[in-house]
Amino acid sequence: MTSQAKAYIGAVIATGFVVIGQALVTWHPGNLVRLAVYVAITLVASCMKLPLPGVTGTISLHFLFLLIGIVNRSLPEVLLAGTGATLVQCLWNAKRRPTAVQLIFNVCATAVAVGATDFVYHLHGLQDSSLWAVRLGATSVVFFFANTAPVALVIGLTEQRSPASIWRECYFWCFPYYLVGATLAASFEFLSRSMGESAALLGLPVVYVVFRAYGLYLEKLEAEKDHAKQMASLHLRTIEALALAIDAKDHSTHGHLHRVQIYAMELGREMGLTESELEGLHAAALLHDIGKLAVPEHIISKPGKLTFEEFEKMKVHPEVGAEILERVKFPYPVVPIVRAHHEKWDGTGYPFGLKEGEIPLAARILATVDCLDALASERQYRRALPLREALGVVIAESGKSYDPAVVALLVRRIDELEAKVQSAARREETEGTPLELSAEQGEEAAPGQEPASPVVVPGGRQQDFLASIAAARQEAQSLYELAQNLGNSLSLKETMSVMAGRLKRMVPYDGMAVYVRRGDVLKPEYVSGEDSKVFGSLEIPMGQGLSGWVAENRKPILNGNPSVEPGYLNDPKVFSILNSALAVPLETAEGVMGVLTLYKSARDSFSKDHLRVLMAVSSKISIAVENAIKYKEAESSATTDYLTSLPNARSLFVHLDQELTRVADTDTGLAVLVCDIDGFKQVNDLYGHLAGNQVLSQVAARFRAMCRDTDYVARMGGDEFVVVAPGLTAERAIKKIMALDQATAAAGAEACGGKFIGLSVGAAFFPMDGQNAEELLAEADRRMYRAKQTRKKHRSEGASPETIVPSMARQAVH
Repeated sequence: MTSQAKAYIGAVIATGFVVIGQALVTWHPGNLVRLAVYVAITLVASCMKLPLPGVTGTISLHFLFLLIGIVNRSLPEVLLAGTGATLVQCLWNAKRRPTAVQLIFNVCATAVAVGATDFVYHLHGLQDSSLWAVRLGATSVVFFFANTAPVALVIGLTEQRSPASIWRECYFWCFPYYLVGATLAASFEFLSRSMGESAALLGLPVVYVVFRAYGLYLEKLEAEKDHAKQMASLHLRTIEALALAIDAKDHSTHGHLHRVQIYAMELGREMGLTESELEGLHAAALLHDIGKLAVPEHIISKPGKLTFEEFEKMKVHPEVGAEILERVKFPYPVVPIVRAHHEKWDGTGYPFGLKEGEIPLAARILATVDCLDALASERQYRRALPLREALGVVIAESGKSYDPAVVALLVRRIDELEAKVQSAARREETEGTPLELSAEQGEEAAPGQEPASPVVVPGGRQQDFLASIAAARQEAQSLYELAQNLGNSLSLKETMSVMAGRLKRMVPYDGMAVYVRRGDVLKPEYVSGEDSKVFGSLEIPMGQGLSGWVAENRKPILNGNPSVEPGYLNDPKVFSILNSALAVPLETAEGVMGVLTLYKSARDSFSKDHLRVLMAVSSKISIAVENAIKYKEAESSATTDYLTSLPNARSLFVHLDQELTRVADTDTGLAVLVCDIDGFKQVNDLYGHLAGNQVLSQVAARFRAMCRDTDYVARMGGDEFVVVAPGLTAERAIKKIMALDQATAAAGAEACGGKFIGLSVGAAFFPMDGQNAEELLAEADRRMYRAKQTRKKHRSEGASPETIVPSMARQAVH
């Protein structure tokens, strides 16, 4: 209670005691029976009370008998009846017992009102019989004001409301009944003098009937008022529900509206907005972004700065929102606030470029708090700023984007307002419900599929409708982004990496594998997450295990058991932490080309919604994977020899240039060996080209097997091969050439059953024999032909192979 309220209550109580004390000093009791009857009737009348609208007080019928007493009785007698009736009215069937201070105040206020009314009624200037009507009217008016104004004033002081508005709303309606009461008091006086008081009492039933009729009338009015309040509340709740749905669609958090609403209403009250403007601000705080229904979602959710065209589209939402709300025909100014909530203090806002006082005050308040909350709230495309940092951004825009007076008030009250927001948030309660994740009844379980038990949403909290709306928007946005990103690259690794990241936002998983069909076997093309090394080594026969069953039957599996994948847990030392799997077939026009399988550690982790999302994107993933594989194969064929699977001449030149750059930087040597098969034409002539192809494949395989990991073996074309050997010296090159010759002879013997072929080799060394690929290859080729001539010469001379090969090898490096 404020000090003003305490002082006022003390003054009323003191005045009341003075009036009562003075009346008692001057009281000379008359007929006590008549007094007792009067007091009893007044006390009974005080029990006939009606609730006052808008406050917790009541009004009773005893005011009529106090007026009658003022006209017919002495002041002490009326005070006795009035104070007693006040006590009965406060205590009889009271919904809430008043405190001692309230009782004393009410008694003393009644005493003051009776004393003031009695003083006016007995004024010397009003005693003329010709002024009878004026005297009676003045008495009723004074009694009305003296009886209602003190109560309205104390309510206003204690509840910090306007006493005048309380008096108008709660008491002014009963003024005519005080006038009627004065008339009845005069009538009772007339009947008492002409027919006696006993006859006048016969009019009491009429008073009771009037009271009951009036009571029924008030009950009807109160019912209509309650109905109107319920309709207004329903209207507001409908608006709030719509606004929350729109906000969830836009920002994925409905706390945004609550903070904006609380901040805006508190600032609006302090800045002197009228009740109508506050109602308009309340609705506008909920509905200011309704116009974003006309803005594409990819613009709303776009991370980073909008393009000029996108921003022009975004700027339509205040006008669209205003046009939508104009159809509602609010009884308070909502539309102007919504239309102007993106105007700026310096006139650079939109849609009309209003500035300073041209912008409605409520719109200025809304713009400021909306910006603060937007910066301090989490968004899909950026992290939330700390509240103080967000406030700093708003302060920096004071005088430019926002009203300096509003910003100053916001800075002063920020802690108090945020405390109210947090208090409101703590009052929200939600409950959790189980989600059924088991397989459809009546269907035969696939391998690894086990009956699922109901699980509760993590945290035990039920997904409310706002979360569902936000999830739907996020799902649509994620699907759109996934579809866009899948087509951005033809690299299989990049495609799979993008898919894995985007997919995890829609369907959380711990491990992922994309198996591609190679004949009758599924081989992992891309794996990530938990147990990726294990899954990367699997080869799953069609129809076997979880993924093989999906590929064979072209049906998905929900919450399957990963341990049934063939070879997954064959090693007893391997322990899996994955206990549920979601697998869908990847189909193209040519049939099933693979399987996408997601794994998670908890049992029954995947829901039917997860399956629905995965099925929705499986066709796009299938096309992207197929295109990436075809591109990889095409790229491989452009750089790989189709017969031997060795790099071709194009790849050789690229690799040799890279190696020369590397060894030049590291100051290490490099040898280039150009190899040509001797006698290969004889193989083709005697055994055919298929045998010749087999010889080439065998030679290539043996070369790869015997060379080091750092060596690079390529096919130049025909029967020529090139070996790039970093760090190979001339001495070691002679041994390597002899080994290559032996490997070639062995390949020919295996393919043709005889020693038909050999190998002529020429070697060139960097940097002694050349500075680039062309020079080295030319020098090695020249030495290869010289070695070939040496081999022919030794053969014509009848030298043995054991002599020819070492001699040819030495000739090849010099």
